[in-house]
Amino acid sequence: MNFTDVGFLGLGIMGAPMALRLIQAGHNLTVWSHNLEKAEEFSRLNSCRLGRTPAEVAQKSQSCFVCVGDTSMSREVVVGPSGLSEGAARGSLIVDCSTISPTASKQMAADLAAKGIRFLDAPCTGSKAGAENGTLSFMIGGDEAVFEGARPLFQAMGPTLYYCGGPGMGLHAKLTQNLVLGNIVAAFNEGLVLSTSAGVDPKLMIEILNNTGARSGYVSAKADAVLQRNFVPTFSVRWLEKDLGLALDAGGEQGVPLTTTAASQQQMRLAKAMGFGDEDISGSIRALEQISSCQVRDPAD
Repeated sequence: MNFTDVGFLGLGIMGAPMALRLIQAGHNLTVWSHNLEKAEEFSRLNSCRLGRTPAEVAQKSQSCFVCVGDTSMSREVVVGPSGLSEGAARGSLIVDCSTISPTASKQMAADLAAKGIRFLDAPCTGSKAGAENGTLSFMIGGDEAVFEGARPLFQAMGPTLYYCGGPGMGLHAKLTQNLVLGNIVAAFNEGLVLSTSAGVDPKLMIEILNNTGARSGYVSAKADAVLQRNFVPTFSVRWLEKDLGLALDAGGEQGVPLTTTAASQQQMRLAKAMGFGDEDISGSIRALEQISSCQVRDPAD
């Protein structure tokens, strides 16, 4: 597989630093974004090529990575009018790093296979810092031999690669990871608002959580940001709410009840409806704070 000419589509919080890592690894990159001005600026600042449409990116690339917000965006970029499938050559590779519906991804894989185009679903985790530092973890679904051939491309963006099985399996793994994360976020929000409202020092409560069976990576990473009221997004409320919805859809398709996840999604949806959708997932606590007339912050601040 030729790794020299690579396309990258989607230059958001995650996509832009991922694309930059590929450039730094020595690949000739062609970029595209729904926001043409953003793509033009990225192209100018990083001396890479610009594609006016996804099809144009595919024409200039042997491998293309996609990192967009939701299922409809992904479908449009990959198989829609002027999409990648219209410009990609037989034998080329499309890798979708977006977190989307596994069912929709499987259908795209089948549509692309009919044209001789290889496809991997490869959602990632690690947030903005992981994308910037090249420490992302990828969960990959699709043909294992295709994945192994593309391994050097992934390693430019992150060292931890999990091959999960056939088409859609990377997405099923990612939805499970975000399901667990979303439920932890919701439980943290409820617990900290409850204890703070009762009069427990929130710094003390977080210390207790970090030193008992309730400790978690989320509490370790995000609790201080909540205390400092820093909700600059690395992974926003609206995208977590979307991912929990995808998990619920998958549960419906498989006949698996996800009662806790349903409640957690509603908490994220409430936060989004109250105007916190574009804040970091830790900012979802603000919805319960407003309802409870209580703010979780450092008492010394």
